[in-house]
Amino acid sequence: MAGNLSTAVAQTGNNRFLRFVAAISTLAGWTSAAMIVAAVAITCQMIFIRFVLNGSTIWQTEAVIYLVIAATLLGLPYVQHLRGHVNVDLVPIWLAPKARFALFVFTMSMSIIIVGVMLYYGYEYWHFAWDRNWRSDTVWGVRLWIPYLALPVGFALLMLQLIADLVAVLLGIEDPFGLGNDDGLASRTAGEL
Repeated sequence: MAGNLSTAVAQTGNNRFLRFVAAISTLAGWTSAAMIVAAVAITCQMIFIRFVLNGSTIWQTEAVIYLVIAATLLGLPYVQHLRGHVNVDLVPIWLAPKARFALFVFTMSMSIIIVGVMLYYGYEYWHFAWDRNWRSDTVWGVRLWIPYLALPVGFALLMLQLIADLVAVLLGIEDPFGLGNDDGLASRTAGEL
């Protein structure tokens, strides 16, 4: 099965839409990485203030929490672009090419629908925070629409990347599950396995 590894990065070919989505996903990945670095720097600053200077901290813990959550959500499309999510390809390996294609279209369509639902409710939650001027119940009192913005943005970018992945397979730029057009294990006899 080592020879049937999926492609490392989503293929774009010469398709402008796919290249555009790949660029957005890469930008989201870099933004996510910057947020993680900022969270680590803030954590180090907080430790220095608390344990070296024996001072109190007000905003650091909350900022780190919001940064890590936002980094996770904004990093979703980049991880999908790199094919870094968990991929259980046992069933696709055993399927013939047409069945593998049908399974890919079904699973990607369902993924897009599920992420679309999450996008809808994430936007609704963000809009409540914006419209009602929600603030955190801490001394810092951050306006919650700012960290909650990561919900609709992250899910929208993930949905866009999933749509691009589906389009790439439908246009023949990529193979379903990155497994190629061979018959996989479906056509092999038990003696060859």
